[in-house]
Amino acid sequence: MQHAEGRFAGARGLELYWQCWRPGCEPALTPRAVVALVHGVGEHSGRYMNLVRPLVDDGYAVYGYDQRGHGRSPGPRVYVDRWADYREDLRAFLDMVAERAPGSPIVVYGHSMGSLVVLDYLLEHPKGLAGAIVSGVALQPAGVGRPYQVIMARVLSRVTPRLTVDLGIDAGSLTRDPQALEAARADPMLTSRATVRWGAESLATVRRVNEGMASIDLPLLVLHGGADPLNRPAGAQALFETASSPDKTLRIYPGVHHEPHNDLGHEQVATDVKEWLAHLTVQLR
Repeated sequence: MQHAEGRFAGARGLELYWQCWRPGCEPALTPRAVVALVHGVGEHSGRYMNLVRPLVDDGYAVYGYDQRGHGRSPGPRVYVDRWADYREDLRAFLDMVAERAPGSPIVVYGHSMGSLVVLDYLLEHPKGLAGAIVSGVALQPAGVGRPYQVIMARVLSRVTPRLTVDLGIDAGSLTRDPQALEAARADPMLTSRATVRWGAESLATVRRVNEGMASIDLPLLVLHGGADPLNRPAGAQALFETASSPDKTLRIYPGVHHEPHNDLGHEQVATDVKEWLAHLTVQLR
């Protein structure tokens, strides 16, 4: 497995960190497809190795980037002036991936906040991707989104946009796996705090995606932990039932917390992703 990393220009020229893992020697071995990772809130692209390793072993390339204000990318932590910056960052990332892996189908994989970025992107830019995988779908966040919370987030976003609040995300809500728990608690790039501007923009995007997701029609794999305490599984179910995709699959894992790829039984998650990708690549031939 080969690893590479670098920087690309996102929205308004911000230089964002990216990394990739590829089978064999680039470019001698063309990957079966490319999986483009979009991580969740308060984390980074390096936390998906339980998916990266089996995918690369199976002949796929995986590219990921740290979103603005996250990981190794610059910007105030978990802050965004406008949600469109995330969307345009993803567009620039996918353009870069297409240049580095010409001719390979690209599947975008978004987890949690990354799922929201991906789904919002699909509403605006529905063409050019072979399929989408969304995990820990952030369409029915638990404990937030009530009318008074939306109003409060909007007001604070205008008055003091960079004020940070604790999202209440602890390692135990992410996974039950002891090793993953230890790694999360020791990771200095993880944070459970976010700015109120990010909160206001997120809630507005949740509403927009819920209202528009019927227009999503590309092949879709939806993954969710059945015991996810952060995003309700009902949001994943609603997406699966509402999306217009003729080729769509839903996997809800009983007892699994917010990060199926890092929880106990992550091997089955990787197997499900590989089987779905194999089915997809056969259809694309």
